Amino acid sequence: MVLVMFLIGLLAVAFIAALIAFVPTQSLPIVLIFAALLLGAQFFFSDKIATFAMGAHEVSPEQAPELHAIVDRLCVMANMPKPRVAISDTPVPNAFATGRNPDNAVICVTTGLMRNSNLTKEEVEGVLAHELSHVAHRDVLVITIASFLGILAGMVARMAFWFGLGGDRRNDRDGNAAMAQLVIMLVSIVTYAISFLLVRALSRYRELAADRAGAQLTGNPMALASALQKITGDMAKIPQEDLRAAEPYNAFYFAPALRKESLMALLATHPSTEKRVDQLIKISDQLGSNQLGRR
Repeated sequence: MVLVMFLIGLLAVAFIAALIAFVPTQSLPIVLIFAALLLGAQFFFSDKIATFAMGAHEVSPEQAPELHAIVDRLCVMANMPKPRVAISDTPVPNAFATGRNPDNAVICVTTGLMRNSNLTKEEVEGVLAHELSHVAHRDVLVITIASFLGILAGMVARMAFWFGLGGDRRNDRDGNAAMAQLVIMLVSIVTYAISFLLVRALSRYRELAADRAGAQLTGNPMALASALQKITGDMAKIPQEDLRAAEPYNAFYFAPALRKESLMALLATHPSTEKRVDQLIKISDQLGSNQLGRR
């Protein structure tokens, strides 16, 4: 994760240097203002944007007593503030967490997860422990900052294409403005592509870290592994239109909504189910060895 963040930082330095070199002085403040507004919106409104996009609504302890009871217990065990609790009305069995820090976090489960009779209470607890680990690790903030470079690069490429950022081409006899605009577009596209791959790698690492922390919090890694296998298996029973609706938010979910033709997208945003389960089995073995050692 340190290596990926270092590469993202290095890429950011190179991209900013290219902007300074090729974007005219009069256009550079416009780019920076747009970038600052975009980052501010992502930082302060990430929880509201995510819950609105996924159709989630907050629920009180009276409306969802069992769900709140599990979250309360886990937060006490983790010694962290309780996030707001929400439910998203979708048949896809899943859960997600969002918010820039533990004080502004929302943990959401879908109605498909709540009504899933195949999941035991311990398995649901494992899923929520995974999501609370994302909150405790501030993963939404980490991914927001890491992905901002790609978003900025995409924005600059569009601005260069539609408005031109290489100078005034009408008074450019040597074609320098057109060449500068082409360079800006190419650099932005390459930056976006590399940033996309790095952020996906970082996301996979964060998922493994959340699995590890969630398993250690509950002390029951195999319940989390079982929930992961059941939820992944249940995806095959979900109508394709529901999976298509949920697929844009795969990076948020505990287990991505998977369609058969999007197998590579699953591997790009989350580790494979096999890799996650293998890690949980190793954690279970370690916890078992520790308990035997204490005896």
